[in-house]
Amino acid sequence: MKKNVCVGVTGASGAVYAVRLIEVLLATGHDVHLSISPSGAQVIDEEMDLRVDLKDFKPSDLMVDEETAAEDSKIRMLQASAGVGSADSNVLSTESIPRGELHYHHFQNFNAPIASGSFLTTGMVVCPCSGTTLSAIAHGAASNLIQRAAEVHLKERRRLIVVPRETPLSVPHIENMRLVTQAGAVVMPASPGWYHGVTTLRDLVDFMVARICDQLGVDNCLMKRWGAE
Repeated sequence: MKKNVCVGVTGASGAVYAVRLIEVLLATGHDVHLSISPSGAQVIDEEMDLRVDLKDFKPSDLMVDEETAAEDSKIRMLQASAGVGSADSNVLSTESIPRGELHYHHFQNFNAPIASGSFLTTGMVVCPCSGTTLSAIAHGAASNLIQRAAEVHLKERRRLIVVPRETPLSVPHIENMRLVTQAGAVVMPASPGWYHGVTTLRDLVDFMVARICDQLGVDNCLMKRWGAE
């Protein structure tokens, strides 16, 4: 049975983390329920040169269609690590892998399933998480579907991970991080480590995505673990 994971993309720098996270979750058999704010779409455009149509979204807008993902050897290793292939098959192949499905929800659609606590998920990630979104979550003042879904995860006591990318931090930022942490969320600033043999920018991206997946309980081999041979 596939597991539902919510992903909200908002208007902070670091859109590449979100795109890679979606790709990894789909490759490991998770159904992703995605919502993107207008500012999030603008950042995706500016940082990745990808145009996302919020009214007529297609997976190809984010290059997370199956053909693109299948070309990534690291994704294939990830599938094997997550045990989503048959033990009798070539687990490094994408054939017969129960790939997850991407479900898109418009940011203004409060009738979307993720707006209700009766829709079961294993968790939600707001990545990247803007200061405005963080504030709305901290104070229970949802004005769009992403913020509402985050509130749902807090009230249902489900895993909520927020990934802010801001520096330096103001007192309101720090206070809002404290409030969401006390409410049960995990605050995971986009601060990639350098101890795992970094040779490319993708290694830095995968470090953060790996740590997010760890919090979601998603097995992965995206990075070399500290102390691993």
